[in-house]
Amino acid sequence: MRISARADYAVRAALLLADAPEGGPMTAEAIAQAQEIPHKFLEGILNDMRRGGLVVSQRGASGGYRLARAAEDISVADVVRAVEGPLVSVRGVRPPELEYHGPAQALLPLWVALRANVRQILEGVSLTDIASGELPDSVHSLAQDPDAWINP
Repeated sequence: MRISARADYAVRAALLLADAPEGGPMTAEAIAQAQEIPHKFLEGILNDMRRGGLVVSQRGASGGYRLARAAEDISVADVVRAVEGPLVSVRGVRPPELEYHGPAQALLPLWVALRANVRQILEGVSLTDIASGELPDSVHSLAQDPDAWINP
């Protein structure tokens, strides 16, 4: 599984909004500068997040973007889905819609299991968890495994 620049930037922007003083709006320019994200690219990401119900925009001199709901109610999965669509797909198709024959039949439960694990992790981590540095124990223990840091 690859995490695209778009998904990474979206999560980083959402984290900055989660950490905004008094939940106040932040301009796209301020977010782009703080996270070193190309401004035009970020504008598209923020529009997708707005359409996905994660952020709201406010026009005017004190305008910008803010989270549409509390940071603890927004998971990493919510952000990734808003900008990328389904968390796991195979050739652009969701695993339950796939069909394999012969020796490849065992691929389907493998893809479904992969999707279940990705969902479990990304749905189980909120913006508040990351911003506070307090990841869930299940995620923390996976990241502490020395083998997780080794590139095979």
